[in-house]
Amino acid sequence: MKARVKWIENVCFMGESETGHAVVLDGAPDAGGRNLGMRPMEMLLIGMGACTSFDVVTILKKSRQPVTDCVADITAERADEVPKVFTKIHVHFVVTGKGLNPAQVERAVKLSAEKYCSASIMLGKAAEITHGFEIREAEL
Repeated sequence: MKARVKWIENVCFMGESETGHAVVLDGAPDAGGRNLGMRPMEMLLIGMGACTSFDVVTILKKSRQPVTDCVADITAERADEVPKVFTKIHVHFVVTGKGLNPAQVERAVKLSAEKYCSASIMLGKAAEITHGFEIREAEL
């Protein structure tokens, strides 16, 4: 896997993936930015959230669970001192479907956390990561 980050101006950068996708990253005005894009640490959390959500949805579909929506709400705490690494991360899944089996949802979350999600397993080496979920019944 390859990526490229190009400096645009001040503390604004363009990140490009080898698959041809791009994203703008920028700092807050008090750090010399113009607030034109996400902060790098926000991008890291979103990447982890997308990675684990991908796993949960894929596992549920393979288990023939009628999942119709999955949202991962992520909260994180950072160290006060530099380097301001993540110290705690909590991922709360809101999984929607028609007659979802709670044991299957719990299994999908656990498998992602412990076996499949490379991003959260890697971040778990530095931060305490916890997971939770709730199930919502899909409307007709």
